Amino acid sequence: MILDANQLASIRQHNDEELRRGSRATHGYPARTVQDLLHTVEALKKEKKKWKKLAQDRGKTLKAISELASDQPD
Repeated sequence: MILDANQLASIRQHNDEELRRGSRATHGYPARTVQDLLHTVEALKKEKKKWKKLAQDRGKTLKAISELASDQPD
């Protein structure tokens, strides 16, 4: 299942409320577990952005090298 930003925000808000309730929290997944999962999702988003930027930079560099190589006389 893929969650969009609004769904993640809703889960985060609900989980924060569960954490504030403490021992009076409702049954279900432990709030700390959900919090850890949300942190993992955020970390994965940052990694994805980092790798996407790296791939774009690599593409630009390869294009520049290709242009330089094609400009060289034989």
